[in-house]
Amino acid sequence: MKKVMFVCTHNSRRSQMAEGFAHTFGENKVAVTSSGLVPSELDPITVEVMAEIGIDITNQTSKPLSDFKAQDYNAVISLCGCGVNLPKEWVLRDVFEDWQLDDPAGQSIETFRRVRDEVKERVVKLIDSLS
Repeated sequence: MKKVMFVCTHNSRRSQMAEGFAHTFGENKVAVTSSGLVPSELDPITVEVMAEIGIDITNQTSKPLSDFKAQDYNAVISLCGCGVNLPKEWVLRDVFEDWQLDDPAGQSIETFRRVRDEVKERVVKLIDSLS
């Protein structure tokens, strides 16, 4: 089973969405974790928009990337363009992608929903490519 790390700056919105989708659609296909360069806390609007489509991420937490080892992961996905700030060993995994999705922080719930749907589409493609 491939191991995937989703990472963005605060690990509070986009990477949490990606982790939730990967747990849901990648069950028995991928093992998934998310983390942040400067972790903060799970955004309540992120929890809300994921719940709207039946995915409960309330048990997920914001974690620092420094708690993990790059060699434990096959795929590393940056969701915010922070790939340029990642330590080199994270960028040199079998699969590295920098999705550069909009940050919905401080935006309308419609923006959160649009970003959620973009994350879902990319996560489903990623799981298919890794399976």
